[in-house]
Amino acid sequence: MSTIMQQYIDEAEKALLHTYNRYQVVFERGDGVYLYDLEGKRYLDFVSGIAVFALGYHNREYDDALKAQIDKITHTSNYYYNVPAIEAAKKLKEISGMDRVFFTNSGAEAVEGAIKTARKYAYLKDGGTDHEIIAMNHSFHGRTMGALSVTGNPHYREAFEPMIGNIRFAQLNDFDSVLAQVTDKTCAILFETVQGEGGIYPATEDFLRKVRKFCDERDILMILDEIQCGMGRTGTMFAWQRFGVKPDVMTTAKALGCGVPVGAFLMTEKVGAHSLVAGDHGTTYGGNPLACAAVCKVIELFEKQRILDNVNAVSAYLSDHLERLVEEFDCVKTHRGVGLLQGLVFDQPVGDIIAKAMEKGLVLVNAGSDVIRFVPSLVITQENVDTMITILRESIREASPLSTRERFTEGERK
Repeated sequence: MSTIMQQYIDEAEKALLHTYNRYQVVFERGDGVYLYDLEGKRYLDFVSGIAVFALGYHNREYDDALKAQIDKITHTSNYYYNVPAIEAAKKLKEISGMDRVFFTNSGAEAVEGAIKTARKYAYLKDGGTDHEIIAMNHSFHGRTMGALSVTGNPHYREAFEPMIGNIRFAQLNDFDSVLAQVTDKTCAILFETVQGEGGIYPATEDFLRKVRKFCDERDILMILDEIQCGMGRTGTMFAWQRFGVKPDVMTTAKALGCGVPVGAFLMTEKVGAHSLVAGDHGTTYGGNPLACAAVCKVIELFEKQRILDNVNAVSAYLSDHLERLVEEFDCVKTHRGVGLLQGLVFDQPVGDIIAKAMEKGLVLVNAGSDVIRFVPSLVITQENVDTMITILRESIREASPLSTRERFTEGERK
């Protein structure tokens, strides 16, 4: 490592609050699906800022749109209308099929808004303030107090108790476990359409349909978190659209702005007409012209560059190659996921494998201690997948040679 890169890392450790165990690298720039550190070393990026840079780095049209907006205005506050926010809301409604939009600065804030929407909806029905929300075990919705309250991992919550209260937890894809948590106070059922941080678990069509039917029967809100799995990552603009099971409320962020901090929670007209009103919710920066100019351009480029077609083509290729790794290595237990949100499950912690890959110029990230998560830019090619697989295979062999006995010899594999 160069002296200058080490100096920056040392300075970061003195100045930044130590809430992340960062890799020992300082990235300086990106181009396409590659990142470059301060020494000029190139890395193939299969993390994309944790599912953020859907269009890759340094997309010229995207960059130009932001520069043009900066030359106009970047902030006005929500006391006034601005054209990018109006256009972004219209485009987001078109691709989601939802009816009302509230722009936030992050995914966690979008979840906070969804929780408030559900409680206000229930309050207007019966005047009660003790309504309950059912969330899922192994879920992740953010680090703010409300989002943390519905995150189904006690480890994340225990130091910050008490949470907001009246939250019950069920098991994703186990409808009976949901029914077991229902009371006459239940106002919403909230879950990720594909669990990301929890280990890459997609909700099944059967589970989605059963929850939808139950919510319709009881006038309970179905809230889907599409922060990581939305915006094209699963091959449709939003993961629930694969099955046509529409939520009452939906959250989105990450790739919505492709690098500019922006999120949103959306709802149907029925929920919008019977929940939040003026004074119930707000944000200083949410919906600012710069962020919404990014949203507009992202949605435009998704269509122009036929991003969904590429996701569906390349994800099948990626899935096939990950399955081959399951067959090749004893330490690789299984593979799961959908679209370009994939996970490779090991029988051991994956930290050393990820570190080896980083040394070789490949950026990967985990989802739990034993899962490598693959969330690359949605513009990757089959050639990028080939490069990634080659480096990953080498990294698996080198990281734990005694526990990675290959099931087949090179000749048998051929």
